Amino acid sequence: MYEVDFAYPARPNVIIFKGFSITIDAGKSTAFVGQSGSGKSTIIGLIERFYDPLSGVIKIDGRDIRSYHLKSLRNQIALVSQEPTLFSGTIRENIAYGVLASEEAANVHSFISALKDGYDTWCGDKGLQLSRGQKQRITIARALLKNPGVVSLDKATSALDSQSEKLVQEALERVMVGRTSVVVAHRLSTIQNCDTIVVLDKGK
Repeated sequence: MYEVDFAYPARPNVIIFKGFSITIDAGKSTAFVGQSGSGKSTIIGLIERFYDPLSGVIKIDGRDIRSYHLKSLRNQIALVSQEPTLFSGTIRENIAYGVLASEEAANVHSFISALKDGYDTWCGDKGLQLSRGQKQRITIARALLKNPGVVSLDKATSALDSQSEKLVQEALERVMVGRTSVVVAHRLSTIQNCDTIVVLDKGK
């Protein structure tokens, strides 16, 4: 990110970033911490192109992300957010017939195998029959199918209890190995193994 200016369209007078620049090292993990409103999640939104900056440039592998087809860009990025979303269907359908390697990396295979119907277990509306931690691990397995070069974690464990957090965190650390990872978190346990920790304060 270089000399990025940004404000949300709904609040154009509230400047989030003004001349903000940062380099996120390829193949490394970079964590962003700071108070609410400091711009942490905005960075992920800009990388995903949910929004474009008012000025400045954001590059991946030296290429302006605006030059990518949007679908192509997002296929390179796996986003795991605070609220895992599953559709009504079986676990198998939610993971989209993924290979076993992705399910094992996501710490999901053992608990699915223990279910009465295994991968054919019906998740119900938005996966309501599963715990939040189980849903999050299925979301991670689904993200792995793309074999993404970039992993974005937006408060991915913040709503989990300590036991679920441990399992999900182990899964996330496997996912992050060798990949460029952008981590937004409130809990120290989520970021303690990151290569770089950036403290944001009012967009700086």
